[in-house]
Amino acid sequence: MTPKEDARVLMALVDRHLRALQLNLDPAYPDEEWGFTAQQAVEKLLKVRIVLNDERPRFTHMLKELSLLAGVELDPALLSLQPYAVEARYEEGPFPLTADRTVILEQIVAFRSRLEQELA
Repeated sequence: MTPKEDARVLMALVDRHLRALQLNLDPAYPDEEWGFTAQQAVEKLLKVRIVLNDERPRFTHMLKELSLLAGVELDPALLSLQPYAVEARYEEGPFPLTADRTVILEQIVAFRSRLEQELA
């Protein structure tokens, strides 16, 4: 597949994550689950950026490492999602979000929109 085709596959997965995030804005929904889905969306968007650079993304969940490879400076609210990749899934916690869900969601949607323009 071409880089754009690979990127479109990843974007489809991001869209699924975004739907889940939008449906689970209720504060009763566990931060750990919401944060995991948000982290996965950001991770995939960084991998889209790497793929569009015609490079192969590493097999890692580390947002800082991926952002460096992608040449993208992530907002601290998005970088703060890192613990949800592994720790929040396997440790008791609690793992409260460091920013409001709507703020995080808006930042993810904006990041996705910037990448979508490149795919058009």
